[in-house]
Amino acid sequence: MGAADNSVMPERGRAPAPAPEGEGEAKEREMKVVVVDEPPGAARLQAQRPLAPLQVTTQAPPPPMSVASGGVIPQPPPPQVAANFQPGMMQTPPQVAFASLNSRVYTNGITLCVFLVHLVAATFAVGFFVYRAVEDIVRHPRSANARRERSLLRKWLPPVEGAVALSIVLAFAWQKAVRAWPRTMVAVILWSSFGVTLAVGALLMCFSMPACVGLGVAMVMFSIGTGLYACWVTRRVGFTARVFERAVQPVDKFRGLNGPAYLMVAAGFVYISVWCVAVIGAANYRFPGLTILGLVLSLMWTAEVMRNVANLTASRVIALYYLRGMQSSVQFSFQRALSYNLGSACLGSLFVPTIEALRILARGLNLLEGEDEFMFSCAHCCLHVMNAIFEFGNSWAFVHIAAYGRGFVQASRSTWEQFERLQGMPALVDSDITSSVCFLTGVTSGALCVALAGSWTFATHKHYTATVSLLAFFVGYLMTRIGMALPQACVGCYYVCFAENPMSRLFDKTIPDRLEKMQEGRDPLVPTPRFPQQHP
Repeated sequence: MGAADNSVMPERGRAPAPAPEGEGEAKEREMKVVVVDEPPGAARLQAQRPLAPLQVTTQAPPPPMSVASGGVIPQPPPPQVAANFQPGMMQTPPQVAFASLNSRVYTNGITLCVFLVHLVAATFAVGFFVYRAVEDIVRHPRSANARRERSLLRKWLPPVEGAVALSIVLAFAWQKAVRAWPRTMVAVILWSSFGVTLAVGALLMCFSMPACVGLGVAMVMFSIGTGLYACWVTRRVGFTARVFERAVQPVDKFRGLNGPAYLMVAAGFVYISVWCVAVIGAANYRFPGLTILGLVLSLMWTAEVMRNVANLTASRVIALYYLRGMQSSVQFSFQRALSYNLGSACLGSLFVPTIEALRILARGLNLLEGEDEFMFSCAHCCLHVMNAIFEFGNSWAFVHIAAYGRGFVQASRSTWEQFERLQGMPALVDSDITSSVCFLTGVTSGALCVALAGSWTFATHKHYTATVSLLAFFVGYLMTRIGMALPQACVGCYYVCFAENPMSRLFDKTIPDRLEKMQEGRDPLVPTPRFPQQHP
């Protein structure tokens, strides 16, 4: 320290000199010196709010700052936010290692190795089947397999590629609309999913082909369920729209934040295009049904990992903005998502869709459990399974994975523990419909891709209509979910970072007002399977 510091700090090992007589109360006042050490790597993380190396106070030193508060002296909360919190509502957050913000540990290494082995095997299989298809056409042009493959390439592939291109446009159209008109788009997505799936289902039934009629009936049944769900969650739409509006506001502060999503969608387009040719080759190989099923499952896992890589990138940038006020590098966050955090993205890509499917099933059975004993047993069995899995994995974990470099299970537990420290917060986040809204955007895009590809194929080669329609829905859904990773990550960061630091000036009264109304019984939540009753 400099000379100025030596004039304040007493010599190490010696007591400070007593104050001169006649200074009154100054004689009894105790002088305390607090030295804040700066850990390695902290200079780069403290871009905007650096810590002073020395703080002199005439009172007791403040408690140690955790990463949750940014490691700096907290500012007094705004009156309108502080008024909504009582001292007993929140427990003291645990201390978090400062260096964990820049962890260099590869998370979930076993899952990462399994995914990389799977990716190598899938790449080899896709390349092999593409080679088989091209070889049959080039070397044996008059063989039965060559004629069939040429027919598939000419009649089956163009509609599917058109559906993929449409899904890319729809993905970023949905995202742009959600960011531009968040209050309106929540209700629009819910009801457009109902209307579009109903119309496309009726269109498929009008083709009067058995397979198409079956697909049409399935889409009509799904649209009816979507309509009932939209009616059931009507009371949540307004709050979800306000959260969307607040959550997507920081996106404009970070240039290129959408870049990883664009890159993942472009990679998905190339991979799906080659994958479709591989399916044609696999159709003429041994065990075509099992082979194509394996290719489909591989594509689903790979596309989900792509979506979660974009999710982790956006989550790190937005979370560090909320927690530390940092302008984090998008490129650096993207590199971490593709390296240190890739294992967690792979494990989460297996866990989260399973959990979401169980939630949908549990909520559907929960509506019928009072009418039938069998449904009652099924609903409670599904609920117990969901609760057991939810303890070890949930979609909120991606925020702590991105910010602190934790493993998927550890991050799932830490985020849920933070929610439990705020009274009413677990029920609030469990009733969140953001994941459902993003899911329905994928369903709507998939249905629109079915309308394009199915009509195209029916007008040219009718006997391929059902197959092309099913594949068009599949790829349209996957591509749209990748594009919607950004707004879903923003909402996740908004909830998790609020639970970690509710007194931050970056949050308004949206969540505190909701919690206060829930506690007073003025605005009870719609019951969910995990929180069936809300008591004031």
